[in-house]
Amino acid sequence: MVSRSNDHTIETLRGSITSAGFAAGHQFVIGHWPISPIGRFADIMWHGADGSKTLIASADAAEYITDIYPFDDRIDAEVSVIDTVGGRSENRLVVESEPLTLSLTIGRLVVPFPPRPRWITATIERWASRALLGVNTHGLSPTGVEEWYRTASVRRVVGGRASLRGVDLGTVVDLDRPMDVGFSEPPRQPTHVRLRVDVRRPD
Repeated sequence: MVSRSNDHTIETLRGSITSAGFAAGHQFVIGHWPISPIGRFADIMWHGADGSKTLIASADAAEYITDIYPFDDRIDAEVSVIDTVGGRSENRLVVESEPLTLSLTIGRLVVPFPPRPRWITATIERWASRALLGVNTHGLSPTGVEEWYRTASVRRVVGGRASLRGVDLGTVVDLDRPMDVGFSEPPRQPTHVRLRVDVRRPD
């Protein structure tokens, strides 16, 4: 979705970001975007136990994302996401791609948020989010892209498993080090966030 605001083009993505660490030392941030300027896609930002930063996404999605965030490596592969959070069945997020599979159990709704304008996200919400969760909701990416993260709801990841090339990664644990990809970091506790992201590229 693309809209005009103050003579600048605003690109909008709507979906979810889910973050989790695992006992084997790997950390993942999964983006699931049913609505975006390039259509429906999903991606995995993978911080390896060795400190490497890898993006897993389809070629089109990878090109879009790497225009905003830098990575050490990328794997061009389709990412499939089954999201039953908020439905009548168990709250789960199942992610499959080469070389990774994850199955996460998502807890009950912690906090819902009403719609609000970008200026609140860049001021009051940014301050509150940094104080409470250690995250930023507004800032510039390493490539100079301005972003607003407007959260709609927050849930905790309460369990799950992951395997990398068939090797089990152990239990879900807190994220114990920065992902070091963009201007913000995910919460330390594994979390599932539904949100709207507005993106404005530099002139």
